[in-house]
Amino acid sequence: MIERLTRRKTKTAAWGAFDRKLLAPMMLGSILNPVNSTIISVSLVPIGVAFGAPPSQTAWLVSALYLATSIGQPVMGRLIDLYGPRRLFLVGTSLTGLAGLIGMLAPNLAGLIVARVVLGFGACAGYPASMYLIRSEAERTGEENSAGVLTALAVANQTVAVIGPTLGGLLIGLGGWRATFAVNIPLAVAGLILGARRLPKAPREQRAAHEIRLDLPGMALFAAMLVSLLLFLMEPRADRWYLPVLMAVAAAGFAVRELRAAEPFIDLRVFGGNAPLLLTYARALLTAVVSYAFLYGYTQWLQEGRGLTASQAGLAQLPVFLAGMAVSAATGRRTEVRGKLIVGAAGQLVVCGLMLLLRPHSAVWLLIAVALVFGVPQGLNNLALQNAVYHQADPERMGSSAGLLRTFFYLGAMVASSANGAFFGARADTGGLHGLAWFMLVVTGLFLALTVVDRSLGRIGSDTSSSGASSSARQPQQRKA
Repeated sequence: MIERLTRRKTKTAAWGAFDRKLLAPMMLGSILNPVNSTIISVSLVPIGVAFGAPPSQTAWLVSALYLATSIGQPVMGRLIDLYGPRRLFLVGTSLTGLAGLIGMLAPNLAGLIVARVVLGFGACAGYPASMYLIRSEAERTGEENSAGVLTALAVANQTVAVIGPTLGGLLIGLGGWRATFAVNIPLAVAGLILGARRLPKAPREQRAAHEIRLDLPGMALFAAMLVSLLLFLMEPRADRWYLPVLMAVAAAGFAVRELRAAEPFIDLRVFGGNAPLLLTYARALLTAVVSYAFLYGYTQWLQEGRGLTASQAGLAQLPVFLAGMAVSAATGRRTEVRGKLIVGAAGQLVVCGLMLLLRPHSAVWLLIAVALVFGVPQGLNNLALQNAVYHQADPERMGSSAGLLRTFFYLGAMVASSANGAFFGARADTGGLHGLAWFMLVVTGLFLALTVVDRSLGRIGSDTSSSGASSSARQPQQRKA
């Protein structure tokens, strides 16, 4: 009895006075992006067969979502910072449902690509809205109760991201590949109901005060910069040299605009003075390269190189979900991030080594071992990076900072997509998988080095940072003042 009461008190202390009615819309909104990012992995082959499209064309279904998401995440985040989460959440959820309908009815591959673009913009609001609510609840209650809520958010995201291929395989088995688009309709309906009933309305002064403060030129230049970069990453060829040039011009214009604007979209002076946050974004990009190269490359190899069906390939990813969920749940209460990132990098190195052992007729136990080991970094890295942003970012820009974290994740996903195309070519064979594993090994080495040399990570979770944002987050705010 005493032990049970102790556990209950510990759980209550971890959540503090956080308004738990917010949890359902927060979780549902935040998972819309990861579930759609991963569920498509087992749909690419059957969609290609249905429309007679090679992998180079079906890859646009991946790229289109990331292109829209990479632009939309920080834009939605900034709008949430200014206007509150409710309206943006409802708009985004509506777009998600519309995307599901377009995907159900699309007559060709181009229609599916449009659906994925709409989906990318629609699913952008959930995660920055959740991070905004966590911070605002801490300010409302005067209690720093982020650990438990951030863990729940990370477990939800990790769970659906990893279970996405398994869910996709089951949906394809039940209703064909169009079911992987149709699933967004009931999710959107649930999100609209929960969002309308449970998310707080913004104060009237917040709804009206920022009409002239929205930095539209900065957003446009940011979008132009990312579009140029991502289009080049989709097909990095010498004859597309003009895209990096356009990116550089847009980046220069964006920097000038943001440094001069009274209310910039992304305050470069704050970010420039917050080196720990910039390093966290760099680590997010690197770990995403490895994660998504595995997610898409390994899944396609299971189908084309190992000969599994879409449903079987999805089930082969199930151990990733089980291990990732267990690791996140076991370590989430601890806010320290440095050790998690180091162990996560070690897990990625082991996975790369195991991938080099795979052959067209590898035993099922080896496939399970690869998936189980990969679940460890999946359960550690994203949770640690999310905690780092929460403690390093300016609280007044939590929405846009969280959105930028997702942007760097999807920049990494775009690099991974290009790598998959480069190593696999027309077919996901074993030789291409081994080349991809060597590439992942190099990127993981960079991620590990960037983590080991960053001493600022040791302050997160220590007594000196227990009050909320870390000192590294406060310093740029003081300079700004």
